[in-house]
Amino acid sequence: MSVQNKKIALQFENVDFYYKNDVEQIPILKNVSFSVSDGEFVSIVGASGSGKTTIFRLIVGLEESNSGSIYLNGKQAKNRLGKVGYMPQQDLLMPWRTIRQNAALPLELQKDHLDRNTVNNLLEEFGLKGYEDKYPHELSGGMRQRVSFLRATLSGSNVLLLDEPFSALDAMTKLFMQEWLLEQWEKQQSTILFITHDISEALFLSDRIYIITDTPFSTLEEVNVPLERPRQQHHLDKKEVVELKNNLLERFRMRV
Repeated sequence: MSVQNKKIALQFENVDFYYKNDVEQIPILKNVSFSVSDGEFVSIVGASGSGKTTIFRLIVGLEESNSGSIYLNGKQAKNRLGKVGYMPQQDLLMPWRTIRQNAALPLELQKDHLDRNTVNNLLEEFGLKGYEDKYPHELSGGMRQRVSFLRATLSGSNVLLLDEPFSALDAMTKLFMQEWLLEQWEKQQSTILFITHDISEALFLSDRIYIITDTPFSTLEEVNVPLERPRQQHHLDKKEVVELKNNLLERFRMRV
């Protein structure tokens, strides 16, 4: 089924948002509309302070828009806290809880029955077998991010928000984690909205990319990624992908 024929998992409709201090209102989003289809992988690329994380805070429910509507799976969502899976840049694992206990936290918060075997099976699927009873400080950065992603998926939502989850990893681990993330996404058929500063990362992972070049912004420039799936890192060397990357880099360079 093509993306055009899929249902919409996430939608912004004419959303305005501004921060207010003692002196003035600082606009970030002005009449913004965009959508992400069910099962799609979409990235948002923009400079620091452009409003990328503000979009996530609005989706999660940590901020409320000043006007406009936000829809999850076709329904206008007034109270969105706990309704989407969220994976932040820092893994935020609780150091006093084991890996199993950290992974199962969303189930505890939802008061779902904790099936030890189910959680253990998921830990094995995520490459964490043998680490269930260890603590976060005993794991590498990449493994900690696997736990964080597992915790996000256990939210029960088909919509997952990933906010620069690999930016703190070394270059080699980052590449491996990107490949691992695509494998998990394809297995779970979830919808992912991904924030990154890394244009190569966005091109490798995404079906589409939304570009933010100005703040405040009223439109998200949309770029379709000219790569089929499944993907490997060397596919980024294709001529049309290299040209697209250079074009995007030049657009950002002109605004620095």
